[in-house]
This record gives sequence, structure tokens and C-alpha cells, in this order.
Amino acid sequence: MTQAPLRLRLDTAALVANWTLLSRLSGRAACGAAVKANGYGLGARGVVERLAAAGCRDFFVATWAEARALADLGVPISVLHGARAEDMADRPGNVRPVLASPEQVARWQAASGGACDVMVDTGMNRLGVAPQAVADGLLDGLMVETLMSHLVAADEDVALNARQRDSFAALAGRSPARRMSLANSAGIALGPDYHFDLTRPGIALYGGRQRDAHDAIRQVATPEAQILQRRLVHMGETIGYNATYTAPHDMEVAILNLGYADGYLRCFSNKGCARVGDAVLPVVGRVSMDLTAICVDAAPDLQEGDWVAMDYALPETAALSGLSQYELLTGLGARFDRVWS
Repeated sequence: MTQAPLRLRLDTAALVANWTLLSRLSGRAACGAAVKANGYGLGARGVVERLAAAGCRDFFVATWAEARALADLGVPISVLHGARAEDMADRPGNVRPVLASPEQVARWQAASGGACDVMVDTGMNRLGVAPQAVADGLLDGLMVETLMSHLVAADEDVALNARQRDSFAALAGRSPARRMSLANSAGIALGPDYHFDLTRPGIALYGGRQRDAHDAIRQVATPEAQILQRRLVHMGETIGYNATYTAPHDMEVAILNLGYADGYLRCFSNKGCARVGDAVLPVVGRVSMDLTAICVDAAPDLQEGDWVAMDYALPETAALSGLSQYELLTGLGARFDRVWS
């Protein structure tokens, strides 16, 4: 296989340590893993294999296509987007839909679909059936494994968190569900009242930090790019499109095989940086579709073909770029080789 000039360096130990921490914070509740959007961009198969080996037993994807791609791993998988009519023909035995509307409930019942999960809308106004419908018996006769809801603003200290928790808790014992699940990554940090029977972390597994309880979360993914060319730029010359950077002195510049088509977006122009050892190598000029320039004055030995690591710690990079931690990961493109340590 030809090696790509881009790679995503993935830290198995950090991923497992993050899940272990979130599992401990979940107390008596089981701790699952959201692996939708191709494992938040890291590669869902690699994530599932490593977390299953660590003890994770509940995995969540968005679509049936994502579920089918992982079904051969034999782990329990829940499809958060429910069951459309188009999804009913090919349903692997270890995959459950998270039914989210009365129409989906009726469709699943008519097909004698077996075990399922159900989403209840407690305030998101996105997917989910009404709490009152559950209380009125909408789910009677279903084999419901997990009744779940989703917090709107668990990363903020707002009254809505407690209102959602109380609305969801009021459904205990009023459905055939074996388990209840509410907390995402930030919700886990809200405390035991939010844990119920199962937690569903996502971004924190992959290095995202949203609350103080996440301080020990470790970075999992580091983009690395190969140098295509090293060049001397003279004082007064400009670099890149629209001449947004003018060299203040004669400077050494390396051109990387990395750009906004890979998810390294234009917002990093003249802001981002790369590293080699202790040397900090700032981005100079505008990030273009496939290329980025960095100043390598601090790394005189770097040559064409060498690799540099881009600064990409999620909270810090989110603050720098104005992007969410979720966007930073899921936006990383298909041209990266995913390389697990």
C-alpha cells in the first residue's frame, strides 16, 4: 500500500485511558461509546476493537450503514437515527434501532423486529417520542433494551439540565425498558443523578474536554503532514494566496501536504503551528486547499520528506480556530492514513 503524505497518529493508550476514566466517573452505570461519524473521524473499526478489548459493551452509531460496517465485530450496536422503511431489509442480529417516532415504533412492531432502544425527547426538540406518549403506553409490547434521552446543554450550568433529568427520571418503571440512559460526555460530569443505568460518552473519548472532571482526558489524535518542499523566502516577499503574510526577514519555509480539503481549515492561516520535538513552527500565509506553509527557522535540519505534527489538542485548538471540538475531529478528511500506536 502506498503511504499517504498525511497521517493521523492515534494513541491507543490514551483512548483506553479516556474510556476507563469516563467509566469510573459513571459510577455504577455501564459506560458505552458513541462511534458515529466513523468514530468521530478516527476510524470506527479501530475504536470499537480497542474499546471492546478494554471492556466496553455498548456502541452507538448514527446510521444503519455505519452499523453494518461494524456488525461483523459482534458487539452490541445501537443506531441512533432509528429505523426507516428502507432499513428494514438488512438488520444484523447484534444491531438495534433507537426508535424515535410513533411511526418507527409502529413499523418495528409490525415487523416483529425484536429488541430495540427508544429515544425520548425531554427538551432537545430533535429526535424522540414525547414523555407523555411513553407514559400512556406507546411502547407497550416492545422489547426495549434501553430508554434514552439526550441533554441539550450538559456543558453549561443551566436549569435545563435538571429539568431534563427530572422529566426523564419520571419515566422509570413506566415503560418495558430494561435500562435508562441520559448522560453524554459532559453529562457524566454532572454527577450520579444523571448516570441512570448507562452513559454514552462521545467527544471525551477522543480527547475533548468540556468540564473540570475531564481535566485528565488525554489527546488521542494528532495530524501529521509530510514536507513537500523547503525554500528560502526573502524579507519583504509574501507567502500564499492573497499575500496575507509578508516575511519580516529572510526565513526558511516548509510546504506541507495539508490543506482545508483535509479539514485543516483556512481559520488556521497565520494562527496554527506545527512541532518537531521542542521546536514550534508557526503557519505562515493562507492555508489553501491542499497546501500549508510553516516557518522552520527553529528546525534547521528539517528536509523534504520529513514529517511534522500539527498542534491539535481539542480545547486549545477550538479556542484558536473558533470551531467546536466536534468539528475539529469529524472534519478531518479521508486522505489521512489512520495509524494506531
